[in-house]
Amino acid sequence: MSIYVSWSYPAEAGRDTAELDNRFSTMTEVRRVAWPAYEDPQWSDPYRFQQGIAGSLELFFWAWVPFQDFVEEVTGHPVPVYQRIDQAGFFTPLDERVLDDTDVLFVFGLDHAVTEQEARPGEIEALRAFLAREDARIVLGPHHDVGASDDPTVREMEYRHHGDPLVPRQQRFATYVRDLMRGLGVPVMNRYGLRPATREGNQIVPLSTVRDLDPKGWLDGVTNFNFHMHLPHYDVTTDAPGAVHVLARQPIDMSRPHPFTEAGNTEFNMFLSMPSGGDRAADLLLADSTIFSSLFGGDESLRNFWRNLVSK
Repeated sequence: MSIYVSWSYPAEAGRDTAELDNRFSTMTEVRRVAWPAYEDPQWSDPYRFQQGIAGSLELFFWAWVPFQDFVEEVTGHPVPVYQRIDQAGFFTPLDERVLDDTDVLFVFGLDHAVTEQEARPGEIEALRAFLAREDARIVLGPHHDVGASDDPTVREMEYRHHGDPLVPRQQRFATYVRDLMRGLGVPVMNRYGLRPATREGNQIVPLSTVRDLDPKGWLDGVTNFNFHMHLPHYDVTTDAPGAVHVLARQPIDMSRPHPFTEAGNTEFNMFLSMPSGGDRAADLLLADSTIFSSLFGGDESLRNFWRNLVSK
């Protein structure tokens, strides 16, 4: 199993912190908002941990470790993490150099659109060849798209809906994965950043699942994922019957207005599969990268989901 992170680390870490939109938070901002969670010297000492945007990027790597460890325990293989452009500026395209030694591929779409990470034709072709393998599997995870509207009042409504002070009024992600989906003929678009409904103790409410469309059993033993304040709606952009199966929807926090709920929606598409056909024999799934991050908690239901994805 391999994880491919679609960002350019230097482009993300080097964003102007005077810009309010379309960047990750600095570690200092994270500490201020989450105080006192990150006041241990491990996180707060500038001689031990970076306090700019790079620091918050490093939190992602820390948070993926429990998922990597779990998968290694299940499969017996360590889980490498590739970055499109890493801290030192080395460029790793998503081609046979990654794919030839991979059976299950996770693509985490965490590139801000302003950094212009575009998929190259050779990468699309390499992924088509990968998807022709019956033993292969790909999980695409384009992140949220907050503030797409040009209307500032709509952006403000979206911001008040998700309620996370670390996410700006506009934060648009995943140009790279959108390119992959377009090139591979995946009729899905990541939209919004929706706050899921919760129950007592800020626990996310169970998913609405369609078990009849899940013959592989991806959701066996799974009732819920983990709570995150702004999750993408995976909008199916085709009317072709059976082209994409929505296997799980997440109820929305209806106490906080949002344009999507004002249009009459009470749930958003959370986990999708695309049936094989034509030249594609592999499983193609869509699930947000936050599902695989310990930053947002986890329980036995979530670990069952992880196990299913890498062992079925």
